[in-house]
Amino acid sequence: MDVYPPRRLGLPRARSPGAPGRGPPSVSCSRLRKVQSILTQSSKSRPDGILCILGIDSRYNEGCRELANYLLFGLYNQNTSDFEKTGFSEEVLDDVVMLIKSDSVHLYCNPVNYRHLLPCVAHWRNLRLHCMTEDAYEDEEAAEEFKIASFVDMVRDCSRIGIPYSSQGHLQIFDMFVVEKWPIVQAFALEGIGGDGFFTMKYELQDVSVDLWNVYSKVDPMSLESLLSEDLVVFERQWTSFFANFDTEIPFLLELSESQAGEPFRSYFSHGMISSHITENSPHRQPCVLFGNHSTRENLNASSFNFPSEGHLVRNTGPSGSFAKHMVAQCVSPKGPLACSRTYFFGATHVPYLGEDRLPKKTGQMLLSQVYAAVVRAVLAGIACYAKTSSLTKAREVAEQTVGSELDSFDLAQFKAALRSKVAFHIQAVNNQGRVVPLDSEGSLCFVKTASMAVYDIPDPLGGGGCLGSVVFSESFLTSQILVKEKDGTVNTDTNSIVLTAGVPRFCSWLVEDSEVKLSEKAQQAVKGDEGVLGAFLTGGEGAYLYSSGPQSWPEEGKVCFFSAGLLFSHCRHGNILISKDHVTSISFYDGDSTSVVAALVVNFRSSLLPHLPVHCRGTSNFLMVALFPKSKIYQAFYSEVFSVWQRQQASSGLSLKVIQEDGLSAEQKTLHACAQKLFGVLSHFTTEKRGPLQLLAARLPGLDRFLQHFTLCSVSREPVMRIHLPVLLWQADASPAHRAENDKIVISIVTGLPGCHASDLCAFLVTLHKEYGRWMVYRQVMDGSECFHAAHFQRYLSGALEAQRGCSARQSAYLRKKTRLLVVLQGYTDVIDVVQALQTHPDSAVKSAFAIGAVTVCVEPLSCYMEHRFLFPKCLDQCSLGLVSNVVFTSHTTEQRHPLLVQLQGLIRAANPAAAFILAQHGIVTRNEDVELILSENSFSSPQMLRSRYLMYPGWQVPSLRSS
Repeated sequence: MDVYPPRRLGLPRARSPGAPGRGPPSVSCSRLRKVQSILTQSSKSRPDGILCILGIDSRYNEGCRELANYLLFGLYNQNTSDFEKTGFSEEVLDDVVMLIKSDSVHLYCNPVNYRHLLPCVAHWRNLRLHCMTEDAYEDEEAAEEFKIASFVDMVRDCSRIGIPYSSQGHLQIFDMFVVEKWPIVQAFALEGIGGDGFFTMKYELQDVSVDLWNVYSKVDPMSLESLLSEDLVVFERQWTSFFANFDTEIPFLLELSESQAGEPFRSYFSHGMISSHITENSPHRQPCVLFGNHSTRENLNASSFNFPSEGHLVRNTGPSGSFAKHMVAQCVSPKGPLACSRTYFFGATHVPYLGEDRLPKKTGQMLLSQVYAAVVRAVLAGIACYAKTSSLTKAREVAEQTVGSELDSFDLAQFKAALRSKVAFHIQAVNNQGRVVPLDSEGSLCFVKTASMAVYDIPDPLGGGGCLGSVVFSESFLTSQILVKEKDGTVNTDTNSIVLTAGVPRFCSWLVEDSEVKLSEKAQQAVKGDEGVLGAFLTGGEGAYLYSSGPQSWPEEGKVCFFSAGLLFSHCRHGNILISKDHVTSISFYDGDSTSVVAALVVNFRSSLLPHLPVHCRGTSNFLMVALFPKSKIYQAFYSEVFSVWQRQQASSGLSLKVIQEDGLSAEQKTLHACAQKLFGVLSHFTTEKRGPLQLLAARLPGLDRFLQHFTLCSVSREPVMRIHLPVLLWQADASPAHRAENDKIVISIVTGLPGCHASDLCAFLVTLHKEYGRWMVYRQVMDGSECFHAAHFQRYLSGALEAQRGCSARQSAYLRKKTRLLVVLQGYTDVIDVVQALQTHPDSAVKSAFAIGAVTVCVEPLSCYMEHRFLFPKCLDQCSLGLVSNVVFTSHTTEQRHPLLVQLQGLIRAANPAAAFILAQHGIVTRNEDVELILSENSFSSPQMLRSRYLMYPGWQVPSLRSS
């Protein structure tokens, strides 16, 4: 979810993954608040501000650069090319000094880097910009004096100042005398323009690097985007290299060692650790590949990372020195939170149906694959439980219960008792640098977690004793939790979660024995000819996708062959799946009556087919879905060679096809079809459109889009959200019930602005010209010299206005209430959020419910915005805030064609509020009817877009805890 409006002319495009310097305003403000939280901690030694100096003025301090890149979305990364294209020197572009206080930010920059910084900082609350005009900056001596004076002015009210001295992985011993040697700090001592003394003697300095690292280590929407579009892509690439080692001829596969197999993981991890400069790591977060009975508890805990084995081969790590039945593989990101473990198999894990009714003989691979399938479902159940409860204890209970019930479903009840003491489940929290942190630590909600289950040292019940090894499965996941305030005042939670590493295949197997290869060939022979198990061959081809029911399902791309009495699906790592009419209860077909909709073949089968399916295809609903993508060869061949044949056939002679509409699909089938449709949409546009990894990932990870919207709201704040607003915030509704029910309320139109902005003139114009809108009430701010808003006085006025209406007769009151509008005129240094909260926190709920804000308009007089150079009057930008203000009225310089001052100010305000409508009204006189409609709108403030922006930019706006400064 983003607070930007839909793309339209004049607004910046959304940030592309990896592009520096541009991110959603909500995330930018959220990051600033997290840094400012260091200054509000209950500690006697907390600093009054955090000083960040870039470039030569801090001797290119990396800690300062790291803080600037965090707040400015990588604007000052070494590989940024945007600055290089400007043609200006690095010293000019790095000419930035920032002082972050608990409720404001001072920022010095120059006219050159001003336009690069502005989109990143214009929406920060209480921003104080110290920047010269272009003409004044031409004088180098004056520019240097201005910078020094700005620096002195920034720190004037501080006594203790924090310095981001070290960057992550490069911890340095803090030395305030090194800081004193920074050029801008040395200039502080200059007589006349300096601060009258040495900086380190006047202010107490302290290192805040560690506190900032804790802030950087948490996931937010921008770091999550980077994690998904960059880190996850590299992570999955290691698995692709890993699989390449096994997708080879059987003789070569048998000679593969653990060391050779794990080389991609080991190189990825070791090289990353060297470049990260962080040495400590958990033994559970190291890569490993262990074959067969070498995957014992002892070897897994010791890990094979440091001393990979050359002697343990696929051919000698099974029972009694035979072929290995399986392997355990774990890949770990060295500089990030991603990690996952898998168990893969050597040998067939199922026996295809070849026309014989007898059950296949159980092998070691089948036993291990069934235990592993139970573990996979247990981990996913544990993740779901943890996402809802945030309790490791409850998640462990659910996971252990799930693995037990799954073993029962595989008729392994007797085996379950022997495994009970060998099962281990745990969840770890990991920060952005890949370091394990306490699961119950503050802010752990914003850490990626890894859920893992292992069944150690599984005994071999088929070979007369011995140990088969262990099976392990783990996933990295992220949770999101929103506090929701109910109508009765109670607070509940709304949760969501996403498994980040779900794209790594959970089930794979490779044939290694001659008997298994012969059985696979027998399956291929059994379907040949008109008298084969599946009847006469109709057509076949590549490019079909097989979906199964259950949470662990994943689309498998393979080759499908259609026969008169069944179908065959072949996959390079799962073997052959034969589906005969003998096992099918019904087969339905859905194509949405459109050539752009994915065709879905839903095969409902009897439980007798289960023993002949790969273990991960055995869902609870007993159906498989074959997806055929439009315009593919297999899609066209199905319509020309299969569709009519299956429709004509009777169930007794072959497969009988039933065409259904969308309502004929179950809820689970609709979800799977939607995933297939999204995947088709992404893949079909890859050749004509440039699609990023996020689009492809969203098609592969069901629920990613919903999670990103949920997590965006979760990561901003822990303030509760009104239940009535939640569907709108999560894009599940176009308007809230409250928005639709505001027609019977007294509409408040707010007009505000700095002194001299002509807000009163605009008010007089509106009241005089538009009496047809009904009866007007006008509230003017009490002027007591402070020119600040008085909430108590405003609340008393609202109560009195409503009481006056109640004194009328019932009939007259209804008429007046329908026609009455309240115009609130606030000309001074007023923060709009204070006015909004005065209504939201009115002590009388009846008064609060009787009024509704229609629109907020701010008047801007370009000549009254700047005190000096580009130093704005207080609240100038805050009065234009995104999520609160719908319209900005410029009240001078409107008659001249693109006056430079007006153009410059419009650019500044557009950066602060991309969604605002700009209106030209010389001295408050509006000349266009559509502009008047915007100012007097009855629902602009409560529109879905404004509501989303308000929650993201002003978390807690509807509760009295939020206050402007």
